[in-house]
Amino acid sequence: MAVYVVNLVIDQGADFTQTFNLEDDATASALDLNGFTGAAQLRKHPSSKKKFDFTVAFPDRGNGVVRLDMSDTLTSTIKPGRYVYDILITASGGTRTRIVEGSALVREGATRI
Repeated sequence: MAVYVVNLVIDQGADFTQTFNLEDDATASALDLNGFTGAAQLRKHPSSKKKFDFTVAFPDRGNGVVRLDMSDTLTSTIKPGRYVYDILITASGGTRTRIVEGSALVREGATRI
């Protein structure tokens, strides 16, 4: 399975959502995500100890749909700048696979509420 590279833009202090539609390379059809769990983190660099966790959801497992969410409360605590992230899925048997990775730009907003 290939790792998809997708770069993100996260607005500081706003809710963040990104949906991914994944395909199985071998069959060119939707990746079946039934039985998988997921985890995703944002870090300044891969070895950084400080992390920010995304919520990983599977709105349509059979059609390879994965969604990352992060609340406005959490995004407001992230300093503006460039970060890295990835999504790791775990099969019911314990096998882990990185399915998406990339950089994320956290942008500071002007509006304060």
